[in-house]
This record gives sequence, C-alpha cells and structure tokens, in this order.
Amino acid sequence: MSEALLSALAEAVAELAVANGPGPDGKGLQSAAHLLDGLPAADRRTLHRLFRDTALRQTSEPRREELLKVPAALGLTGDVHAARCDLIASYVESFVTLVRGADPATPVPSCPGWTLADLVRHHGTTHRWAEHLVRTRATARVWSRDVPLDLPQDADAWPDWLAAGARASLRALREADPDTPVWSHGGDPHVRFFPRRLLFEAVVHLADAELALGREPAPVDPGTAADGIEEFLENLPYFSWVAEPVAQLGRDGARLRLTATDTGAAWTVTLGGGGFGWQRRAEGEATASVEGTAADLLLLVYGRYEAADARFTRSGDLAALDAWRTATAL
Repeated sequence: MSEALLSALAEAVAELAVANGPGPDGKGLQSAAHLLDGLPAADRRTLHRLFRDTALRQTSEPRREELLKVPAALGLTGDVHAARCDLIASYVESFVTLVRGADPATPVPSCPGWTLADLVRHHGTTHRWAEHLVRTRATARVWSRDVPLDLPQDADAWPDWLAAGARASLRALREADPDTPVWSHGGDPHVRFFPRRLLFEAVVHLADAELALGREPAPVDPGTAADGIEEFLENLPYFSWVAEPVAQLGRDGARLRLTATDTGAAWTVTLGGGGFGWQRRAEGEATASVEGTAADLLLLVYGRYEAADARFTRSGDLAALDAWRTATAL
C-alpha cells in the first residue's frame, strides 16, 4: 500500500477516534482493530508512524493525548507476526495437554468419521508441512504427503510428536521475515500467511478436542475470533473443493449477515456469480441473519455450531445460511 493511502487511512482512523469520543475504548475502534491485522508488517509500521504524526498535528492537547493512545488500542504498536506465533504456541500447548492420555479412539463429533488420533495426526501434519514450506521458501505447491512426518507407530505418542512439530514450525516462522514470498494455499503468498492460518487451525481444533471430550470450548478473544472469521472468508475462494458446491447453491443474490454482539463487527456474505462475495459491514436487507459472540460465530462458520443453537439470535431464511455452510464445510 502506498504511503499516500496509508496517510489517508491514518487520517480516517483519527476521525473515527474523535467521533467515538474521549478515550481509545469506543466500540468502533475495538471492532476496527482486527481489520488492520491483515496489513503487511511494513505497512503497519508506516501506519503507526503516520498516525502519530496525525495525532501530533492536533492543536488541542487533550485530543492529541487521546489520539496518541489509539495505536495501542488498534494493536499497531505490537508485532502481529510474533503475537500470532505466541498464540499458536499457547493453543497447541492446551491441545496437547488436553489430548495427552485421552483414548485415541474417542470419536470427534465435529469432524464426522474422525477419532482423536485422526485429529492429532492432522494437526501435527499441518505444522510439519507449514514448517517445510517456510524453511525452504517454497515457490510451488508441496503436498503434505511429500513431507517427512516421522510419525510414531504408537498413537499415544502422537501428542508429543505434534508438540515437537509445532515447536519446529514456530521456530521457522519466528526466524523468517513475514513479508518473504512463499507459496501458500490461500490468497496471501507470503510467510505471514502461515501464522494466521495455523492460529485458526489451532483455535478450531482445540474446540474439536474439547467437544469430543464433553467440554465446552474455551473462550476466544473477540478480536482474535473476528480476525478468524475474516481469514476464513478471505481464503475460502482459494479452496478448490469448495468452489463446485458453492457454484451449485442456486441462491444468487441471497445475503447472509453475521453480527458479533461483543465487538459490533458485522459481515455480509452475498451469494451469486458462481461463488460469493463479502463485505465488512451490514449492508442491504439480509436474507438470513445470525447474531452471537465473535468466538461463537467463528465456530459457526467452521461448522462446529449450528445456527439453530440457543447461543445465537436468528432471523430470516436460515435454510439459505445452512446451504452455504454445508457447501463451505472445511
């Protein structure tokens, strides 16, 4: 993104901060914070500098001081790449602790046909595959079946095997520049794609293991969950196995609305043209609407919860929403 565009964005965020009133705690800023996470690290650093410049141009000292607090509220002062790696480590640790000692043959209801052993193997394979891609700076697809897995024969040893693979992938990610080009199976062919993807793999698969063992999924930070919804929507068109079922929905023009009650964020998915588009706002009359916390909505789009679940407020043609969710099942 050009510096001119980043400067305009900084000015716009400053206006948003002023419109939200004193302090960096307005709901508008809270819901906006995750929107900037997708920016490249270099752009985030530039935006932080430009935002400070914008704040320092304020003639009112109280307003200037309030605006100087906003970059922290938007997460611009931290290293998103490193923060995501830290979150992955935490979620993987929770997953490994949960499944270690559990019966590997336990069914996983949210992944029909899978057992805990299947879930652990999949999770661990993904880390070893990602580590290989990042470490070798792959420029073309490498299939996970072509990556050495060193999988132990005893399924009881798989949780520790997963933990070792995650440590290796996180080491490779932390040592790499997030802006380094590398092949990815989504829309962002850079190293930065992988910590974001692995984070939501970890969030969703921890929920899978918790549900399999009769537990309620642990809370997820609303900003993290909102970013997960957008990561899902951004990458879904690149998943080839989703394209045909979505093209066959036959519900052109249907609008599906998701609204996060804890952040105020909203997403509108519009079906049509052999696929779908989405917007980060509530625009137009919705064919079907679902409201819930960002964390619950994340598990909804991943098919771990049903729209009819009592945790959601629903309205409109839920059959349209269910058809889209079935077509986009991961």
